[in-house]
Amino acid sequence: MYRKFLPFFFFVSSVLMLFTGCSARNPAGGTAGSITDSPGASSEGGAGIFAESSADSGEPDTVLGDSRQVLRIVSGSENQELEPVLETFCRQEDVQIEMTYLGSLDIMRLLGEDEISYDAVWPASSLWMNVGDTRHRIKHAQSISVTPVVFGIRQSLAESLGFVDREVSVNDLLSAIRNGSLRFCMTSATQSNSGASAYIGFLYALLGNPEVITLEDLQDETLQTEIRELLSGVDRSSGSSDWLKDMFLEGDYDAMVNYECLIIQANEELEARGDETLYTVYPYDGLSLADSPLGYVDNGDDGQEELFLSLQEYLLSDEAQNAIQRTGRRSVYTGVSEENLDVFRTDWGLQPDRVLSVIRMPDTDVLFECLNLYQTDFKKPSLNVYCLDYSGSMYGEGNEQLVAAMEQLLIQENARQNFLQASDNEVNILILFNGGVISSYSAVGSGSELEALYHVVESQEAGGGTDMYAAASYGLEMLQEYDLSQYTPAIILLTDGMSGGSFEEFEAAYQELGSEVPVFSIMFGDADESQLQELAEYTNARVFDGRENLTEAFRSVKGYN
Repeated sequence: MYRKFLPFFFFVSSVLMLFTGCSARNPAGGTAGSITDSPGASSEGGAGIFAESSADSGEPDTVLGDSRQVLRIVSGSENQELEPVLETFCRQEDVQIEMTYLGSLDIMRLLGEDEISYDAVWPASSLWMNVGDTRHRIKHAQSISVTPVVFGIRQSLAESLGFVDREVSVNDLLSAIRNGSLRFCMTSATQSNSGASAYIGFLYALLGNPEVITLEDLQDETLQTEIRELLSGVDRSSGSSDWLKDMFLEGDYDAMVNYECLIIQANEELEARGDETLYTVYPYDGLSLADSPLGYVDNGDDGQEELFLSLQEYLLSDEAQNAIQRTGRRSVYTGVSEENLDVFRTDWGLQPDRVLSVIRMPDTDVLFECLNLYQTDFKKPSLNVYCLDYSGSMYGEGNEQLVAAMEQLLIQENARQNFLQASDNEVNILILFNGGVISSYSAVGSGSELEALYHVVESQEAGGGTDMYAAASYGLEMLQEYDLSQYTPAIILLTDGMSGGSFEEFEAAYQELGSEVPVFSIMFGDADESQLQELAEYTNARVFDGRENLTEAFRSVKGYN
């Protein structure tokens, strides 16, 4: 629940913020930090109550089959590619499967809740099941497939780096990053299994492959320097492995770290459209993998358990395993069947006969410290521009939802619960808008400046029209003051109505900036999805649905940066 403040405290907090907290601007020309209306196009939208996570809304992302027998599965997004295999089971056994896709860390948290409203969990790695299932409610867990986390590097670049047809170490990759030859895309280590697995693999390799990572190891100054240098090579981040692949295909990037199976899928599309494919690099001293365990949630229903076991038996059958291998996943740690070698093409650098000898994941307390350090110290700092709608349609419940959502990001004790806390060098900018830009505020770091931004969000009143283009354009103008190569920048736009203003205004500002900055949008109330989708497509970003649960939408989009 968001914090409720008395009117007097609203006033005091705002005054203290103006004099001791975050820096502020007023594009309309008023005193710095003042909340001044600006003229702008008027477009009223309806009030709304918001959502992003289908786990919270109760609605599955995909329904397969049509039957009274229903299995509800919460799964990592990478398993979307296996839906045709699941559909075959549904037809054969007259079963309906409802799939809800969440990140691995979200699945881990779900397993700690009092009630789990699913029959089965299917995360990317056993790690998250083992850490999350503290009450031991998961039964019959078995690995369905395995896929290593690898680098996919543009073929010509891999050749120029000397990475073709030889073993490549993490230090080889670090050297290429240091000399400016290699930049890559990767999912967030605190939000996605592929990012977390790659990151832990980097740590092991840079430490010289100890038997296990300890808390003391993480304090090593050489390690800290090298992991920062390595992660400085990250061009774009994502909260989802599957979306990272899609983003890569729509952008102009050198490389990405992702599952081997998703590198294969990316290459199939690149080749089909006549573009340069990726060469697969397996960092031999820091190789990690996803073992895709499917486990039953024991809620005491024998009928559901029997249904689950029939699905698991099918997925482990020769028929299903062959179909799964055709998607680029391996069935075992020691190779690929002869009939599927054509999927694992050696001219793409794939090594179907490679024996997967992988790292040992650290103990839970060390793992969490690794993730905290990634978020607060090791990764490139984020530069977040929040464009928040305060039009008249946001009055009342909509505004309350916005305050509650931003409390989870700006109040650091809350952000820490989801590994979304700020680093000392992170920059957060607020742009408040209605029919035009009202005012803007900025804060650096994770201290009082950042939390002062929360009091800005809390005290601003809603009223007027809606012009998200003016706010986003102003955000791009503010970004010109920063060396964006030192940050992972993003504009995060919330609106609940159809916007006035023009896309052309935004387009001109974007071209003037001259850097690729994603504009992630959160759809809210009666927002025009087509307008938000146009911004997302133009900037290689995505739209999040905040109409059921705005807090989850903000958490999700922050995980992409």
